[in-house]
Amino acid sequence: MSTTVAARWVVLDIEGTLTATSQVHEVLYDYARPRLGPWIDAHPDDPAVAAAVADIIREADLPADAGTEQITTVLHAWMDADRKATALKTLQGQIWQDGYTRGALTTDYFPDVVPALRTWHDRGLQLAVFSSGSVTAQRASFSHTTHGDLRELFDAHFDTANAGPKREPDSYRAITAHLQAPPEQIVFCSDVPAELDAAAATGWHTLGLARPAEPFADADFGDHPAVTSFDDVHLEATR
Repeated sequence: MSTTVAARWVVLDIEGTLTATSQVHEVLYDYARPRLGPWIDAHPDDPAVAAAVADIIREADLPADAGTEQITTVLHAWMDADRKATALKTLQGQIWQDGYTRGALTTDYFPDVVPALRTWHDRGLQLAVFSSGSVTAQRASFSHTTHGDLRELFDAHFDTANAGPKREPDSYRAITAHLQAPPEQIVFCSDVPAELDAAAATGWHTLGLARPAEPFADADFGDHPAVTSFDDVHLEATR
């Protein structure tokens, strides 16, 4: 069934919405996992790395003088549990950025994604991202794709550090304030019903992505319009 929405901003989830879950859990996670410890050791004077390490020690209740091996063990456990810890996302984002810069990583999207993004952009819609992956990781992932560098398509990036948890309405209120648009002029696209619930609670339009073979393919999207592809979505820019 086709869905039509008029909006000024399109805010997009990434995993399960733009890319297959395997792109994150297999390609990106497998790339970051063996590099976490060496990355920490190689960047002791990087303020972001130091802050992430301090957060990990605090959140995991490790000794203040915990070594890299202990910290890495925690990070691997968090990855196994798919925990959306900001400190983990910070380190992963730096590692992925380096990987994309080196040409070791390339982002692949569902076939309908890039044509839709370009069409919406050409129609005057503004595109933003809200992902649990860090802003650094988001920008890196769009920089080196099977369709080239897509960064110019996006006007804003949000993560759990600058907006908040993806299942909390306050996060969407924070994004609304940043975008300086009425909530009814924002549409959020995600494969996770709980995230759509939080966005809808703030007055946003919502669109569920029930992509075949993805974890939320058979989820109950309730009152949220849901499609299996952006080919079934018609977005128009509000005037």
